[in-house]
Amino acid sequence: MKKICLVFTALVSVLFSFNPVLAVEKMSVTSSDFNNKGIIPDAHACDPPLGQNKSPELSFSNAPSGTQSFALILTDPDFKNFVHWVIFNIPADAMGLDEGLPLDAELSNSARQGTNGTEQIGYFGPCPPPKETHRYVFKVFALDAVLDLESRATSKQLLKAMRGHILGRGKLVGKYKNNTNF
Repeated sequence: MKKICLVFTALVSVLFSFNPVLAVEKMSVTSSDFNNKGIIPDAHACDPPLGQNKSPELSFSNAPSGTQSFALILTDPDFKNFVHWVIFNIPADAMGLDEGLPLDAELSNSARQGTNGTEQIGYFGPCPPPKETHRYVFKVFALDAVLDLESRATSKQLLKAMRGHILGRGKLVGKYKNNTNF
């Protein structure tokens, strides 16, 4: 009887010490507009004269089975992790995002866009100070649910809503240099 209790105790401790972070699968995130750690084209920058503030095309692959939706957060780690884009409830069958998405709170495929660091909805392109190069990290998450979260959500609200639902994650890093003098 002692052996059975010891085995049961050991099994329970293993089950309850399981770290779900270890179970998260690695996904691939790519863009036809730039390579990982490559230069983001001017068209995707924030403002004229160089930029058109057009979101880049993104593709997701190696999503885990059971994926119900995707979410994406774009940050600039070289400027206090400034949030450039929050988008979630991207349908699982989308496997990516088209270039130049509208700045609407809800897209035609039911994806919802959150509030970026400028307190606006949708994508806000790279915008480092003149002559500086910054990195931009596109973090994509595969989720086991469609989130019950309103459009206009912040990245913090999205991260909280994703807790316990992340099946996979991947990232794409791009660099952008502001070549203007102003």
